Amino acid sequence: MRRVMSMVALSACLAFGTNLSASEGASSTKEVKQQSGNVINLAGKQRMLTQKMSKEALFVAKGVDVDNNKANLDKTVALFDKTLHGLIAGDSDLGLPKTENADILAQLTVVKELWTPFKASIQKGDLKAISEQNIPLLKNMNKAVQMYAKASGSKLDPAMAQTINLAGRQRMLTQKMTKELLLVANGIDAQANQENAKKTFNLFKTTLADLIAKAPNDAIKAQLNVVKGLMEEYQPIIENVDTSAEALKKAEGLNMKLLKESNKAVQLYTASIK
Repeated sequence: MRRVMSMVALSACLAFGTNLSASEGASSTKEVKQQSGNVINLAGKQRMLTQKMSKEALFVAKGVDVDNNKANLDKTVALFDKTLHGLIAGDSDLGLPKTENADILAQLTVVKELWTPFKASIQKGDLKAISEQNIPLLKNMNKAVQMYAKASGSKLDPAMAQTINLAGRQRMLTQKMTKELLLVANGIDAQANQENAKKTFNLFKTTLADLIAKAPNDAIKAQLNVVKGLMEEYQPIIENVDTSAEALKKAEGLNMKLLKESNKAVQLYTASIK
């Protein structure tokens, strides 16, 4: 019952920007703040999933670890579907309250409308359509994340909301740079995607440096430095846009390690909310 009540309280806070009543108490206030962080975290994760499923489809097209990437692609599609539904209607398994904010719901409807044809393109393996459709879906999901962060209001420190947003964006960038490398490998807008991959890597690198400099505790700083080590290992492949078979195989393993360790950092940020 307490979990249900706190999820309702968070939903009301997101919808109306109101403070919790005194009866909720300090413990409930902390729980609501953490749930608000969780909403931003999972909404932000959706950005990453748009790029991860694009990457997996491109690995399949390139013939890299086909069975494994097909299986992962199915799971990524299912997770995006489940999380999008959870953001809209609520999902207790994911710890998501139903979103009541009309503006956010309208934005999530835009995302849903973009998701339907993109999902079809992913399932058909239509690389041209995937290349054209993934960025509008990413941008509109990102807009929803920004709206969630803003709607958290006084329930979550604005600086922390922004930090979770940026740390969460790093997960997306690990997948985006890999997707761009694979677009080059598959001969799709090769010149533009060479430059895109380098720009995405540089954004990841500068954001990581800023997160490390402003890390709120030693555990988060240590985790961010694990990410930094993996980034430096991945750097030559991206900077040289190396699409050799050997480089792509190495990229397949490294990008997932980088994603997982970046995600651990986000979880530490969320857990640190007081």
